[in-house]
Amino acid sequence: MPSQTVQFLRPSPAATPAHSAILSEPSTAAQRWSVAQIEELFNMPFADLLYRAQQVHREHFDANAVQLSTLLSIKTGGCSEDCGYCPQAARYDTGVESQALMALDDVLDAARAAKAAGASRFCMGAAWRGPKQRDLEPVLDMVREVKALGMETCATLGMLKDGQAEQLREAGLDYYNHNLDTAPEFYGDIITTRAYQDRLDTLERVRDAGMNVCCGGIVGLGESLTQRAGLIAQLANLDPYPESVPINLLVQVEGTPLADTDALDPLDFVRTIAVARITMPAARVRLSAGRQQMSDAVQALCFLAGANSMFYGEQLLTTGNPEVERDRALLDKLGMYPFAEQH
Repeated sequence: MPSQTVQFLRPSPAATPAHSAILSEPSTAAQRWSVAQIEELFNMPFADLLYRAQQVHREHFDANAVQLSTLLSIKTGGCSEDCGYCPQAARYDTGVESQALMALDDVLDAARAAKAAGASRFCMGAAWRGPKQRDLEPVLDMVREVKALGMETCATLGMLKDGQAEQLREAGLDYYNHNLDTAPEFYGDIITTRAYQDRLDTLERVRDAGMNVCCGGIVGLGESLTQRAGLIAQLANLDPYPESVPINLLVQVEGTPLADTDALDPLDFVRTIAVARITMPAARVRLSAGRQQMSDAVQALCFLAGANSMFYGEQLLTTGNPEVERDRALLDKLGMYPFAEQH
């Protein structure tokens, strides 16, 4: 990742709408959505769906601003879980070697490079079922030091036990990521080593500790449209719904059980972004895994559908991501620019 500070093209003041900042920060508590209602959104004519999503988006955000996050794997491989999509599961032969927790100085070097490249949030991921206390202590130091750099902090460490979310919050963690992955009725086809309720329990601990929730899922796992709608219903009906919603497109990794899954139609992915925006209007909807295989045109449609966050940098845990220069060029072509984050 380049170490120089990135300059993005911005419109002149005269060309910037009066609502160029977030118009409001409404409560993320919202209506209850049934799976049937969400499936109806998915089935709307494409142009109508994007128009509605864009209207909702502009009510809450600057339509041309995007929040940039960088994700670093601070502990890679060797996970005991059996998530069917994950190359870090120890039971799958994917070529990912188990590595020890990164040293603090190396994490800080990566965070400084990410900040210089334009990222405002730094996310740290560890391939654990859940952290033991001896694992958590060095991560708390990482959170404190990254926060001191002036960046927002996020971590995804697996399931949390009682008291661990409070420790992370006290260290300065802004967001905790714990995805639901898919709909409850399809979940057992993808993961058997933890229950859906385990994920909900961790999210509850994060909320009770007073932290922001980053929670989304993966599409293209072989789920039906109804099951995809079921995932969005689960997310939208959390009370409150997540502040940050990463939507991942399955990256088919050889050696995992889902390696031969049929690829999702790109327009179905765009529809998922639009439906997430409509049902969670004040959330940051993030383009996450799978962007490397998307064309610029598909990503532009995702932004039009209401995506306003993206993972930025060449690596996402163990899978690739578009190069910083490509992303910078794309945002400039679209007249987009990073959010001015408040810390």
